[in-house]
Amino acid sequence: MEVLYITIGVSIIVALIFFFAFIKSVKSGQYEDTYTPSVRMLFDDELVTVKKKDEKDEKESKSIKNN
Repeated sequence: MEVLYITIGVSIIVALIFFFAFIKSVKSGQYEDTYTPSVRMLFDDELVTVKKKDEKDEKESKSIKNN
């Protein structure tokens, strides 16, 4: 029976530690932007494609200027 009191006490202490860690992370702004990370994976391919296209256009414009 004594073990039950010890485990309840330890579990309450651990729960309080996690609760305070959560409050600290909320106050520091950890959870402010919840939309961008979920959408970022949808547009990563488009951004890479646009960057490659821009690099290709720059190379072509440099080669035209050199001629």
